[in-house]
Amino acid sequence: MTELVITLPDDLAERARKQGLLTDEAIRELLEQAVRRAAGRKLLEIAKRLQAASLPPMSEEEIVQLVREVRAERRARTSAGASGADRS
Repeated sequence: MTELVITLPDDLAERARKQGLLTDEAIRELLEQAVRRAAGRKLLEIAKRLQAASLPPMSEEEIVQLVREVRAERRARTSAGASGADRS
């Protein structure tokens, strides 16, 4: 577990404390929400770039094949990692 020490202006700290936002649970939730928002913004950014590239849409068959390839690669990496751990 990571421990953080932060410095806040007194007025902000007092307002946050009054709203119950300085508990471990509240701060964890705030950070999780911020991480999700950042990921969403990144996804939208990528979508805009893809749209600007004017690439032809993939067929359902192409998508299914790509998913199969990615899953096979993931299985191969997982299997290789597991067999490497056995050698230790």
